Amino acid sequence: MNARTLGQPLDRVDGPLKVSGQARYAAEHPADDLLHGSVICSVIARGRITAIDDSAALALPGVKLVLSHLNRPPMAQDDESYEDDDAADGSPFRPLFNARIRYSGQPVALVVADTLELARHAGSLVRISYEQQPHATDLREALSEAHAAPAELPKPRGDADGVIAGAPLRLELEYELPCEYHHPMEPHASTVIYQADGSLLVHDKTQGPQNSQRYLADVLKLDPSRVRIKSSFVGGAFGSGLRPQYQLPLAAMAALKLQQSVRVTLTRQQMFTFGYRPRAVQHLQLGADESGRLQGLVHEVIAQTSRFEDFTEHVAEWSGMLYHCDHVRLAYRLAPLDVYTPLDMRAPGAATGLYALESAMDELAWAAGVDPVQLRLTNYAETNQNEGKPYSSKELRACYQQGAEAFGWSKRSPQPRSMREGNQLIGYGMATGVWEAMQMPASARASFTADGRLIVASATCDIGPGTATVMTQIAADVLGMDPSQVEFRLGDSSLPKAPLQGGSFTVSSVGSAVREACLALADKLCEAARQWPEAPFSNGAALRFSAGRVQQGEDASRAVELSALLARHGSLEAEVQAQPGKQRERYASASHSAVFVEVQVDEALGTVRVTRVVSAIAAGRVINPKTARSQILGGVVWGIGMALQEEAMIDHDLGRCMNHNLADYHVPVQADIGDIEVIFVEENDSIINPLGSKGVGEIGIVGVAAAVANAVYHATGKRIRQLPITLDKLL
Repeated sequence: MNARTLGQPLDRVDGPLKVSGQARYAAEHPADDLLHGSVICSVIARGRITAIDDSAALALPGVKLVLSHLNRPPMAQDDESYEDDDAADGSPFRPLFNARIRYSGQPVALVVADTLELARHAGSLVRISYEQQPHATDLREALSEAHAAPAELPKPRGDADGVIAGAPLRLELEYELPCEYHHPMEPHASTVIYQADGSLLVHDKTQGPQNSQRYLADVLKLDPSRVRIKSSFVGGAFGSGLRPQYQLPLAAMAALKLQQSVRVTLTRQQMFTFGYRPRAVQHLQLGADESGRLQGLVHEVIAQTSRFEDFTEHVAEWSGMLYHCDHVRLAYRLAPLDVYTPLDMRAPGAATGLYALESAMDELAWAAGVDPVQLRLTNYAETNQNEGKPYSSKELRACYQQGAEAFGWSKRSPQPRSMREGNQLIGYGMATGVWEAMQMPASARASFTADGRLIVASATCDIGPGTATVMTQIAADVLGMDPSQVEFRLGDSSLPKAPLQGGSFTVSSVGSAVREACLALADKLCEAARQWPEAPFSNGAALRFSAGRVQQGEDASRAVELSALLARHGSLEAEVQAQPGKQRERYASASHSAVFVEVQVDEALGTVRVTRVVSAIAAGRVINPKTARSQILGGVVWGIGMALQEEAMIDHDLGRCMNHNLADYHVPVQADIGDIEVIFVEENDSIINPLGSKGVGEIGIVGVAAAVANAVYHATGKRIRQLPITLDKLL
């Protein structure tokens, strides 16, 4: 491949559509005679519905239906009879399945009317009676009821407990994170267009159109060929669209029952009634020698889950791989509560586990009297000890070096509370980040139009990272074309199979498929040119396609133009499925980062402001540094919010989130953010995939919360081990 397109900061190919308002999102697609649905949610956390009085609502002109468990269409009866690519172990929740209430906020009815305003007003007139049962929503009260998570944790190595007991330096620490919610800009919505033949065309907010298609077909017992899901544009998701959310089956059930198109959009408050990053309590024990070299490590996690599913993440595993330690014991348990099942949320597990590990490593550095960067270099892991494998590539040392230099880490005064500007205490903190570099099977199709435009297609979607742009770059690079002549089609369940967009594996998975499809198309073009009697090629000569022509080697005089080939052969296309390479199996693979943070803490008020961040990232080959930088910026901002602001306030008497709006559930805004510098460390990886790319969606957030917390300690001398770090805790 040439380097004309890859690695260039190409503007987003869909940017003009988005900024001009021409990009249509799930709730913006028109349909004839479209009806609108408004969801009614449970006000109790556990119990059952005893009666539904919808007479006042149905008496209103224009109200078409009050859908509930009493009158819904048929639904799959067997808990295991439908697929969901991101489902947890257990019995998946199905809205309106029966009278049982499993959590506060559970959808219990859908009011459908001519307008959204009428549907919402009618919903306020529906009277639902409940038989309430005792509930439990407080993780702290349920710690003793936790059971082992159905996760494949690495087996203990060595004798961690024994070694820690005899270590010169011993730390025993506890950290806690609250529930956090995704809150993408676009709320979840589904526009179900009921077609004349009874099939459904659905515009859904999802991270996987084919996953939503399978789910809807299975749970409502429909022929998959009669369900088509489109998600051309997605206004952010961060994991909230990995599982089909309840507006999708509700809208589909209403459309099937009424044989009319229906749209259901969740309110911002209802965005608090499904998945979230789970509250977790983490215990760490570290044993080290006087220099801070780890001798033993124990990381135990208890996180909340629902009573009907065991949601698991990779929380503790990172502690067994990020630093070299021969004696490690990891444990992960789940406490079932009367809540909805948690859901993957940007860097699931890693953002949680690394907050605790990297805070603990900072505490170890202070205990040993060692610079935090030096402590991490002292404990640097050359291999992944969890897997017993070397890394396909690892430039973490360069992240430390380049990040520290750009940040000015050497200017740090070691003592807490020793740096100040007026009444502002200044603190420096840092942390390491890591995220697994995965690749999933994926398919893509490449074809030329009659006028020579390249069309590449895959059923992936674009939740905001710039997927359409980088796939355009990959395709253009392979075939030596100008990106303006390439169109990437996505967000449609009818396109070649693709995995969910998540886990930072879209470029490595779908990008590899796009590359292979374009190579296969080039081969077809060369073969077609070879079969042309008038072609000016020597017998058996090597041919290649580039820049709109098939030519013999480097001899531009021996060439056939693409336009001539297409005129002779008509459309040419190739479709392939890309698989992870066998060479990956011998190696561990991961992205790494080093995050450096400066905070200012008002000594009198306890307010914290992050003034500077430097994030140095090693993630293989960066296809588009502009869109990749934006991903890291977003991750850093989210990490700052995780450290200082984000917290779901649960009233455990009601079992309900009380700050269920964006006025009271605090997230960072522009005024909260100081200077952020992103450094992409050069990292060449010929093993990970032919593109050499690892993905950058998650790595930007990992470690940021710990770096902020460590900086706050350096500024104030106070160690806050319960996020978020708010002024009441500091004062």
